[in-house]
Amino acid sequence: MQTLAQIRALLNEYGLAPKKSLGQNFLIDHNLLRKLVDAAEVGKGDLVLEIGPGTGTLTEELLDRGCQVIASELDAGLCALLRNRFGQFTNFALIEGDCLASKRALAPALCERLAGRRFSLVANLPYGAGTPLILVLLTRHPECRGLFVTLQSEVAQRIMAAPGSEAYGAISVVSAACAQVTKIATLAPTCFWPRPGVESTMLAMVRRPNPLASDLISLAETTQRVFTQRRKQLAAACRNLGWTPPPDIPPTRRVYELTCEDLVKLAAWVDKV
Repeated sequence: MQTLAQIRALLNEYGLAPKKSLGQNFLIDHNLLRKLVDAAEVGKGDLVLEIGPGTGTLTEELLDRGCQVIASELDAGLCALLRNRFGQFTNFALIEGDCLASKRALAPALCERLAGRRFSLVANLPYGAGTPLILVLLTRHPECRGLFVTLQSEVAQRIMAAPGSEAYGAISVVSAACAQVTKIATLAPTCFWPRPGVESTMLAMVRRPNPLASDLISLAETTQRVFTQRRKQLAAACRNLGWTPPPDIPPTRRVYELTCEDLVKLAAWVDKV
């Protein structure tokens, strides 16, 4: 794996520097990188999606374990670096550009590469990319068996939040409906270069064989809409959104107190009426 000195040298060779605007903070703790890959349980022949590979430290570990890696990198300079480092590997493919076509869809080039293939997301996600990517993969790509990611602790807290808490929202509900979520590790800013101003968290999100909702896209969209009224009682929130309140959820319960099961019922009710 690359040391900090090697990362600096690579960037200097290509005339590059970390871009704060792209959330480029390179994870330099080798033990934590290995811990993330270990948690993903990926190895020879397994297909892995990596978002934001940077200089390729995690990529190198995945390739060493025999994974087939499809990497998506937005930074053109880093893409040139990655092609030179890994272009000779038959189990590596690089997609240059944004991993998302929109907040509801992966980039077409990624969809083409992943179509019909079971894969895992293993990535140190650039800050800012986490929530929309996770929602897209959970709701629209059932072939994604799990997401094993490093992301801002604030985002991780929202993913794991319980009903009634300040952090609880649509991403909490969709994650609970789709996956078993566990924390792998908490990462101090000193684990990265440059050091970010916040803590980070590694999460394992293993897809449930039987999600709690049959229509995950509808669940996500309904939940996102109703959480615009998060402190309203359910009856008032439904009225504001032009919905008839469902008969089997107490109308006085506030939106942020609704459980995942309640919101699954609400989404099915809204679709029906």
